Amino acid sequence: QVQLVESGGGLVQPGGSLRLSCAASRSIFSWYAMGWYRQTPGKQRELVAVISGGTTVYADSVKGRFTISKDYAKNTVYLQMTSVQPEDTAVYYCNARPSITDDYWGQGAQVTVSS
Repeated sequence: QVQLVESGGGLVQPGGSLRLSCAASRSIFSWYAMGWYRQTPGKQRELVAVISGGTTVYADSVKGRFTISKDYAKNTVYLQMTSVQPEDTAVYYCNARPSITDDYWGQGAQVTVSS
């Protein structure tokens, strides 16, 4: 089993920055992939960014503004969000896949972009 603890959500003004963190309960060194997804009321959860080995994939809507990274020493994956817009408002979920068949989710972190 894997526990994922997210932090860093909150209220941010349009054009501002925010960093989300997702700390895992064990080493992430050899994990297949980790990522961030987001969901708004009435909509399906959507991919924001995924990192697998040295490869990163981003949703078109966040390319150039968001950066996913990981810190093996802290067993943590980050999502650095810059130039945020109201449409980035959502609950952000951390996803971890230690292997291609294992799938874990964090509890979610609310991000609200508003002036």
